[in-house]
Amino acid sequence: MPPETQVTGRPMSLRCSESSGARTHVHTPTPLIMQAIAERLRTARPRIDVVALPDVTGWHVDPAGNLRHDSGRFYTIEGLDVLSAPGRPSAWSQPIIVQPEIGILGLLVKEFHGVLHCLVQIKMEPGNITTFQLSPTVQATRSNYTGVHRGRTVPYLEYFTEPARGRTITDVLQSEQGSWFLGKRNRNMIVEVTEDVPVHDSFCWMTIGQLHEALGVANLVNMDTRTVLSHLPFDVVPERSELLDEDSFLGALARSRRVAPRTRQSLTSWFISAKATREISRQRAGLRGIEGWTSVAGHLRHSDGRFFSVLGVRVETEGRETTSWSQPMIAPVGPGIIAFITKQIDGVLHVLLQARSQAGTFDVVEMGPTVQCRPGNYPDSTPPFLADVVGAPAGAVRFDVVQSEEGGRFYHATNRCLIVEADAGFATDVPDGFAWSTLHEISALIEHGHYFNVEARCLLACLNSLWRG
Repeated sequence: MPPETQVTGRPMSLRCSESSGARTHVHTPTPLIMQAIAERLRTARPRIDVVALPDVTGWHVDPAGNLRHDSGRFYTIEGLDVLSAPGRPSAWSQPIIVQPEIGILGLLVKEFHGVLHCLVQIKMEPGNITTFQLSPTVQATRSNYTGVHRGRTVPYLEYFTEPARGRTITDVLQSEQGSWFLGKRNRNMIVEVTEDVPVHDSFCWMTIGQLHEALGVANLVNMDTRTVLSHLPFDVVPERSELLDEDSFLGALARSRRVAPRTRQSLTSWFISAKATREISRQRAGLRGIEGWTSVAGHLRHSDGRFFSVLGVRVETEGRETTSWSQPMIAPVGPGIIAFITKQIDGVLHVLLQARSQAGTFDVVEMGPTVQCRPGNYPDSTPPFLADVVGAPAGAVRFDVVQSEEGGRFYHATNRCLIVEADAGFATDVPDGFAWSTLHEISALIEHGHYFNVEARCLLACLNSLWRG
């Protein structure tokens, strides 16, 4: 691991593994955390109403028909004309969120009794199905933490903006959803502290193991937490060294963390080739009159009812920087599926990745899950490997949980997150646009921006939750 992952003289990968398996010295027992979530729901009394776009206060429609905040900050919803090539060229138009400012998704970590803990927040977002979810220590846009909303200051922000406050473990610019954001990026940060940290209301310390268990509960750990967790390294602790010789899924997973992929073409070369050969032409346009979209009951919808709609919400709650506001949001039509197909190749677990291009992808291509789709958007076709995922026998499904997407911009957006282990008969030769990789190489590349999309990073956090090393 790079030097910055060694904070106390011991590799961060071992400290993370120990925290993932810790059953004692837990700062806050999980039942108390679940009680705290229920208490926040009771005391905050959030009210979230879906409203027509003309009724979203504090926002206006500009001459081109785009939705803008009256302050000129936060984000806009605009039209986008897209042309993709080569292969089967396709063209379409869609609304998209334009938010060029870079926010901070920060996780504070600290040892208690020798066990690494993460400081998480029980936070409400208007698009969350369960209202309150486990968020990172800091989850804030630049407009939020510079006070554009004129609300309360963001707790713990200083640990991520003042380098002297702690030791930076990870600081990477990573992308957000390319289907709904145009080139959106956030800083994914992990900072370790040794000083005493006051625990404010709605915050609590959790071990990595507790967070891994929480990932197995539907709609509990929010997307921003999952993408930050994906940067944590893991390795086999000395007491479990026999795992490296074990003929099992976990044994193959352990070996995958230490072995580079044995493919004819390296992952980086395959990825760069995909970037060099794909083309996407994008032109920002006004929402007024955007082709294929129409206003229905004050919401902007696709003419055939697929993809997503743009709607308004009005929010009233306690415990946020701002206690009442209105905003436009994107609401996808139907649940999605994101999945990794994994396979043991020469006894080493490999993950099947896809070179994925979306309307708003920052640099044309990022690596995504094997399957990433909303099946309802494909009435006349089936995306590659979707049948292998949804038709997998129960014994091959290693992870299967519905998770929410980011609730600050997306309304009730969910994905079924799956990790499937393919059997020995599954072909290792895959179509163009797909490649196998070990976790060894994925771990090395995830510390650099724009290699893995947010869906892949969230699935990687889910895969890491299976770790018992």
